[in-house]
Parts: sequence; C-alpha cells; structure tokens
Amino acid sequence: QSQLVESGGELVQPGGSLRLSCAASGFTLDYYAIGWFRQAPGKEREGVSCISSSGGSTAYAHSVKGRFTISRDNAKNTVYLQMNSLKPEDTAVYYCAADTPGHATVQAMCAQLGSAWYDYWGQGTQVTVSS
Repeated sequence: QSQLVESGGELVQPGGSLRLSCAASGFTLDYYAIGWFRQAPGKEREGVSCISSSGGSTAYAHSVKGRFTISRDNAKNTVYLQMNSLKPEDTAVYYCAADTPGHATVQAMCAQLGSAWYDYWGQGTQVTVSS
C-alpha cells in the first residue's frame, strides 16, 4: 500500500528542537513536491512549509520562518522538517502531503489546506511544546 508516514513528534520544552520525518512507502518520493501542515485543537489547519521535487524551491509560513527548515533526501525517500526554537504555539499534529509534480508552486501548495488536493496525505505525528 502506498502511503506517507510521519515520525519524530514528541513532547519537548520551549526553546527545544525536533526533526520530523516524512517517509514514502510503496512509491518514489522524488517526483513529488512535499508539504508539511499542522493543526492544533480548535484551530484552522496551517501550511507550515513546502518543498519542490528538486528541493530547489521552498516556502515557509511566516510563523515559522527562521526557525524551521525543510529538506529532502531522495535517496532515502524522505523529507524532513527541522524545528528549532520551539514555542508552545507550535503544538499541533503535523502532517505531510505529496503533490503531483507541476501542479502548483510551493507557495500555492502551502496554501492548499484540504487533503483532497494531494495525491498522498499522512496520518500525522503529535508535537507538544510544553514545560
């Protein structure tokens, strides 16, 4: 079965760091643009960061710019989200999604918050930032 699997979420103190992973199973991630999205209880879903299939283009939400870095290792079929200087407001379930090549720019992709837009949507990993 082809799917995306997120991992790396856990409880961390404010100011700490985490690295989330988005691994593809059953298909090759190389051709897809990948996005990270998050949703906290009672809040709207937010596009956190997106990366093109080549890795040459990236986009970030204003709320995470300068603190989060998206990257990809196509040899490992995995996309990463390095999160530094974490804040309590970063607490959410984080999802990754794969978009058809050429479907949209990374900026436009990060604005598409509905899972139906994407070819693949993961099950999510919980990130909790609390002391």
